[in-house]
Amino acid sequence: MAEPTFRTLEILARLVVLATRTRITYTGEENIPDRGGAVIAINHTSYVDFLPAALAVHRRHRRLRFMIKAEMQQVKVVNFLIKRTRTIPVDRGAGADAYAVAVRRLREGELVGVYPEATISRSFELKEFKTGAARMATDAEVPIVPVIVWGAQRIWTKDHPRHLGRSKMPITVAVGAPLRAGNDIASTTDALRASMTALLHQAQDGYPHPAGAYWVPRRLGGGAPTMAEAAQIEADEAAARSAGRAANRTPPRPR
Repeated sequence: MAEPTFRTLEILARLVVLATRTRITYTGEENIPDRGGAVIAINHTSYVDFLPAALAVHRRHRRLRFMIKAEMQQVKVVNFLIKRTRTIPVDRGAGADAYAVAVRRLREGELVGVYPEATISRSFELKEFKTGAARMATDAEVPIVPVIVWGAQRIWTKDHPRHLGRSKMPITVAVGAPLRAGNDIASTTDALRASMTALLHQAQDGYPHPAGAYWVPRRLGGGAPTMAEAAQIEADEAAARSAGRAANRTPPRPR
């Protein structure tokens, strides 16, 4: 598959890694199938964790088709890339069309990247999983490959400054054994989360975690919010957004 735009992005991604002197360690990449469809389930701690995950897939001479928020199509350059890289836009208010596209791509032998947590985890622990990965894999009759990216949150994550320069940040990408999706979606989702939890702890072993650092989970002595604290922050944000929408719908009072 030629895909000149995707090829250009692959070259640029490798150049960015070299320019920033980012050190990426890959483990278990042989678990990414060298042919056929699969759901690639990735944890979500950063705005840039897609890149190490995509590079792991590229090392297997494959390409990863991400699902992305449909709102990103409003950014002209992003919309250009979406159309030329077979990225799948998702309208969160009506996701059935994107889901159908993803299942079709999987059946055609593509690798589709999803974030089971849906949004970035402020605690840097795994949040509760949505069922989309399990449902897709079941409907398309393909495996789910768990992938953990650890360290990318040091580069760019929620509530903290970006560190996009020559940071020399170490990043670990750990790929687990493929899981075969069953008809029980809840059980499959639980099995995926358990597999990714074990993989996360494995990726953290041997990785330096300074005490009190904002990007280190509280479980490891860091300063990140606990899972309960992170959930409260998200609930407060959701309430603020809801209040904002309600205010915008309120008609002005007559003078």
